[in-house]
Amino acid sequence: MASVYDVAAYILAQQGEMSSMKLQKLVYYSQAWHLVWDDEPLFPERIQAWANGPVVYDLYALHRGRFSVSELPLGNPDNLTRSERETIDAVLRTYGHLDGRKLSHLTHGEDPWAHARRGLPATARSSAEITPEAMQMYYSTIDTAEEAIPVDEISWDEWAGDGSAER
Repeated sequence: MASVYDVAAYILAQQGEMSSMKLQKLVYYSQAWHLVWDDEPLFPERIQAWANGPVVYDLYALHRGRFSVSELPLGNPDNLTRSERETIDAVLRTYGHLDGRKLSHLTHGEDPWAHARRGLPATARSSAEITPEAMQMYYSTIDTAEEAIPVDEISWDEWAGDGSAER
């Protein structure tokens, strides 16, 4: 099984430098969709429901204090199997064009993060786990839902709350 560091290193190798928030969300979606498509976790590290969305604390510890990340001291993309790379590639095709704020916004509207933070104020700190079971259950329903809106068809015109699209 790969580690979160291997997954993050692969994402960075494919997309280059990005915000730490975006990296965290792409790692999260990679885990979620691997659970759905391969029926097993992509990596063993826990995902926590932080105020700005899902975060793998172990990965956060490597990029703490950095807005953007271009490489990590740990992780080897060569440790990934073909199936693991295929999952991540699909996630990057679907979500990779979005910035960290938009990805965070998406996760806030999805059950795994919302349920893990149930009852908490919007900005409260939390180490509550987003469980693999919750992720697999939720994203499996999206995978088969005919009425689901593809990510690339989401209108972002009004999402920022002030009527302006994010720059």
